[in-house]
Amino acid sequence: MLKESLDTFEGGERETSLNAATMTRVALMAAVTAVAAQITVPIEPVPFTFQVLAVILSGLLLGPRYGALAMAVYLFVGAVGVPVFAGFKGGLGIVFGDTGGYLLAYPLAAAVAGLAAHAVARDPRRRALLAGLLCGCAALVVIYALGATWLSVIAGLSPAAALAAGVLPFVVLDLVKVVLAALVAVAAAPAIAVSRT
Repeated sequence: MLKESLDTFEGGERETSLNAATMTRVALMAAVTAVAAQITVPIEPVPFTFQVLAVILSGLLLGPRYGALAMAVYLFVGAVGVPVFAGFKGGLGIVFGDTGGYLLAYPLAAAVAGLAAHAVARDPRRRALLAGLLCGCAALVVIYALGATWLSVIAGLSPAAALAAGVLPFVVLDLVKVVLAALVAVAAAPAIAVSRT
């Protein structure tokens, strides 16, 4: 779809600015995720943050490819040591620690949420919101599945204990974040739909 959009423009300058705009949006959503990670309530073993909202919003606004890319950029920046993870932490120790499964799920979750990007940007408001909510919930399931599985293996917890510690305390508030992400995306996506795929 992006290639089709690029083919309609004449001259390389417009094509470059479109790519620059898309990459700027990717970097912006990675930065939004880093900021959302700092709004935290330290619960052990998994802290409560607003990252889920940012992950789902990335997919809904940028589409599956660029939403996933934004989250991959976020993970890369944190993995090399920049303190972008919850509690101003960074480094491979966090990525491969107890909560690493949640972090590593972000690109896939953003891609799943991004499956609704076209609908969110172009469908009537009610249908757009429904698509955003459904794909946002599916993305949340991806985060929970990978995160709880990782937590179980790394922390040596039973699957039930991992669910009790790493999923159940967050479900209600994470569903609120999904609703917020869908509402924001439905409001903002039509204005930025040109640069998405």
